Amino acid sequence: MYKNLVRASVAAVVAAACGSGLAQGTAPAPRAPAEALKVAFVYVSPVGTAGWTYQHDLGRLAMERHLGAAVRTTRVENVAEGPDSERVMRDLAAQGHRLIFATSFGYLEPALKVAAEFPQVAFEHMGGYRTAANLNTYNARFYEGRYLAGLVAGRMSKTGTAGYVAGFPIPEVVQGINAFTLGMRAANPKATVKVVWLNTWFDPAREREAAQSLLNDGVDTLTHHSGSTAIPVLAEENAARGVMLLGYQSDMRHIAPQAQLTSVTHDWGAHYTAVARAVIAGTWKPQPFWGGVRERIIHLAPFSERVPVPVRQQVAEIERALAAGRLHPFTGPLVDQAGSVRLARGAMPDAELAKMDYFVQGVVGTLPRH
Repeated sequence: MYKNLVRASVAAVVAAACGSGLAQGTAPAPRAPAEALKVAFVYVSPVGTAGWTYQHDLGRLAMERHLGAAVRTTRVENVAEGPDSERVMRDLAAQGHRLIFATSFGYLEPALKVAAEFPQVAFEHMGGYRTAANLNTYNARFYEGRYLAGLVAGRMSKTGTAGYVAGFPIPEVVQGINAFTLGMRAANPKATVKVVWLNTWFDPAREREAAQSLLNDGVDTLTHHSGSTAIPVLAEENAARGVMLLGYQSDMRHIAPQAQLTSVTHDWGAHYTAVARAVIAGTWKPQPFWGGVRERIIHLAPFSERVPVPVRQQVAEIERALAAGRLHPFTGPLVDQAGSVRLARGAMPDAELAKMDYFVQGVVGTLPRH
């Protein structure tokens, strides 16, 4: 279906690269492809200087650097999930974009509707469990980075209690909370993680309020699954009294230089480049992608000097084990909050991870039910 999508563009690039009939000593004039692949990115929040959308936009910019004139990109920021996103994606498809990245979990149903109307457009949706002939899903094993961050928290926290500000109770967020808790308890078996829900991805005021409530409740370490920099800012304001931050999505050192111990970061550049190349080559197909530490989608930001060398070495060793497949954060026996065994032995299969809807032992809080 996509083999003819950019045939004219590819031919133009080849012709420009080969060139012929030039006079001796005359430099070839630069020639752009006749038709670059138009690629659109739909973002749930402003790009800003750090956070979820910022990391996806870094991936867009990396794709531009790698592919040059072969692509032309558009980004639309601060698009609410629901009808707004459907309207935006429909407009982008009508404007000739042939690859659209929908970068928020709640865009799936709108994207499926628009994909059915524009079968010649390739859609890539961040997260979700449904695909279509021209809609693929991609995701990251965020929980791998969360496990590593939890290990750091467990070694560094003086109270043994961390606070976790979470967006929505979808499986990816639950995986992250559980993995962080398991990592923390691997270092300190008595550690606990207190959870506060936002029911939004991006609301700086609510994020700060939730984190402050956790500090008031006695935690000395903060982490989050939310889209703004409000929590890193709050952690930095309280760094002098011992508050520490395990950042998420972006390296937050420029925002919390004293508070941040490290941050779980996401790097989408290589993946976005590979997807665009596949569309250009006519080889794209809806094959779900789930990358993690091994694929370098997920990695940790540089450690603060506050983190002792033995802790850094231990975390690096665990990271290598994750990349090599020798370790899995969700390995039995896995026990939930109520004391029930959810996994007796072995590593949890992806199909089970994809529908995780319970908290493990050590999590303090409730999981909203819909």
